[in-house]
Amino acid sequence: MQKNKIKKIARPRLLLVGCGDVGMRLLPLLRDKFRVFATTSQVARVTELRAAGAIPLVVNLDQPHTLQKLVGLAPYIVHLAPPQAEGKLDRRTRNLITILPRHGKLVYISTTGVYGDCGGASFDETRTVAPFNARALRRVDAEQSLRAWAKKSQAQCAILRVPGIYAADRLPVDRLRQGTPALAAEDDVYTNHIHADDLAAIIKLALFRSQAQRVYHTVDDSDLKMAQYFDLVADAFQLPHPPRLPRSELAQHVSPMLMSFMSESRRLQNHRMKAELGVQLRYPHVSDTLKTLK
Repeated sequence: MQKNKIKKIARPRLLLVGCGDVGMRLLPLLRDKFRVFATTSQVARVTELRAAGAIPLVVNLDQPHTLQKLVGLAPYIVHLAPPQAEGKLDRRTRNLITILPRHGKLVYISTTGVYGDCGGASFDETRTVAPFNARALRRVDAEQSLRAWAKKSQAQCAILRVPGIYAADRLPVDRLRQGTPALAAEDDVYTNHIHADDLAAIIKLALFRSQAQRVYHTVDDSDLKMAQYFDLVADAFQLPHPPRLPRSELAQHVSPMLMSFMSESRRLQNHRMKAELGVQLRYPHVSDTLKTLK
């Protein structure tokens, strides 16, 4: 009697564009459901990516001719790669779009910086973007370019607007040890956070549950000013709280980039993320992570 043969169902292909810390946390969540191809511009990372369960591809988003091997490769795409460091347009995303498939599904990891300074206001995804610096302008350009691609290609594009990403090994401990000052209470700004592991889990959910051309605030439930955040981390590591300075004086002690982060205050609501994606945060508040360190 001939034995029944069970036909093995091929896993769908997924292209992971940019595979840094968050990408490496995402890989274990995807490799059983997808055949994952992960891009890197560094040949030295090929072995690491292969060991993590991905098929590594050496490409460079700044060199469009290297992207031809990606044409038609996968219907699912996670775009984690940041823009280049200068200019108002995200040339890397524009280069990537030239090889994206029709009828695909893409999740793009953007930034909450697209809103600029909101004066500490609490708001949802219907707020109009108002980028203040070139870094945020590049992200807005990427979002708009991907939406245009999705409309033209009858594809789906979910945009996750992500704030400061943290984890046990991604905390401002060195900054605290150096005694870098923070803003005085009257000048302090609200800041948003997400744990790197929660972000990885949310990306996976967005691949399956996100609505077409939809924006999601990918933030936790924390409601903290920046100095409060530094104080929480300082307490967890038994370090002194950072000194407080008024804004007019702080600019003399911190880098222009850090000062730009300290010039934008906003509180993003995450109701849509929870309702539509079914997100259950493992670390709802920064303090939940810090408790695990003790």
